[in-house]
Amino acid sequence: MRIAVTGASGQLGKALQRALSGVHEVVPLSHADLDLERPDCVQRLAATGAQCVIHPAAYTNVDGCARDPDRAYRVNALGTRYVALACQLLDAPLVYISTNEVFDGTATAPYLEYDRPAPINPYGYSKWAGEQAVRELLHRFYIVRVAWLFGGERNFVRTVLRLARERNQIAMVADEIGSPTCAPDAAEAIARLIETSCYGTYHLVNEGSCSRYEFAAATLRLAGRDNVALQPITLAEYPRDSKVPPYTPLRNFAAADLGIRLRPWEEALAEYVSGLKVEGLEH
Repeated sequence: MRIAVTGASGQLGKALQRALSGVHEVVPLSHADLDLERPDCVQRLAATGAQCVIHPAAYTNVDGCARDPDRAYRVNALGTRYVALACQLLDAPLVYISTNEVFDGTATAPYLEYDRPAPINPYGYSKWAGEQAVRELLHRFYIVRVAWLFGGERNFVRTVLRLARERNQIAMVADEIGSPTCAPDAAEAIARLIETSCYGTYHLVNEGSCSRYEFAAATLRLAGRDNVALQPITLAEYPRDSKVPPYTPLRNFAAADLGIRLRPWEEALAEYVSGLKVEGLEH
């Protein structure tokens, strides 16, 4: 199958190329190939002749989205509408990558696929609007929500390790809870999902959940950086431009029913940090 992947230079885009190559013909599309803020990206994407489109490209700077909500809406909502229109022309299914931040974080148990979204910041709203565009325009689609991605060149884990090199003490939020997700694991799950033709909404995250503080503590321990003091703080003590949903773990129920499960986040993190140590990048 000929599969176009938007956001090909991002960590999930790169992981998807690795997961799909060898079995499928992958057409990687970076921002230079496909500007989601321009309507002509419909024809550009249609010209690839793709039989399936996977769309992780997005404006993912959450605080940046809060500072410029119009840009967030143009890229994540209207840009996704353009991708969906291209899929209409191609008569191809779309895999739209969405986010845990479509939820408001007031739940007391992990969110299921059909729990009601209620985004509280411009990033989450723009991604939810993208979901609506997909549902409005297509009848063959997978909406895949992921969360707290790591595994590439820029992510929370690498940020923690960079801070550990620069400081003797790090403050981390202890009351923001989510689902750390290894990008290669999510990519492998997506590769399996598109073979099923079971269209719909999915949560593809590693099993389990934790706070940012616990995520950072596990990272430091695995990297052998226990000498760095980790200080728990609250969301209220960490001012940001964007409002943060405090509790957004996702539960993989629908994909698990198809036999598609991701390992616990702790196992995925251990493998990732071990790879960084081999490359000498954890210090």
